[in-house]
Amino acid sequence: MVDIPTLLTPRLRLRAYRLDDFEAYAAMWSEPAVIRFIGGMPLPREAAWSRFLRQIGLWHHLGFGFFAIEDRASGAFIGEAGFHDLKRAITPSIEGTMEAGWALVGAAQGKGLAQEAMTAALDWAAAHGTGERVTCMIHPDHRASLHVAGKLGFVPFGHGAYQGHPMTLLERPRRPAHDERHA
Repeated sequence: MVDIPTLLTPRLRLRAYRLDDFEAYAAMWSEPAVIRFIGGMPLPREAAWSRFLRQIGLWHHLGFGFFAIEDRASGAFIGEAGFHDLKRAITPSIEGTMEAGWALVGAAQGKGLAQEAMTAALDWAAAHGTGERVTCMIHPDHRASLHVAGKLGFVPFGHGAYQGHPMTLLERPRRPAHDERHA
């Protein structure tokens, strides 16, 4: 078993997924505010279960993965953030990189929580991750996520299409020379 770290921020706890997170997880992946730019279609319960198990399994096979995001004040599951390598069929390729991603329930969006969560995750990746760069892909119309990515130090390096949707591909060094994320 891999020891999945717990990361604390002022408002969040990033931790390993628990089975009792699944109902909130499945509900999140059916919210229009969540899926609008991530596939565009609600995930059926079975597909949400497969995604949930994938997020857990990443840690055991890659040594990194996604964290469940918990609101420290209420203890509620409010999203996920972290890294994967999904062997995506996209050009230019991001295979072999730590691909960053984040998703928050609609009620948690627009409060700076994605940046807070990913800052903690990227700090962890700088010390414990693999490779020289971290990547992410974001739909070009998803202004909020592109804004978060920019604040985290990601810069565009290409454009591609993934499952019929246009994507902006972004990257940043895994270990930045200086901290640009709070600029």
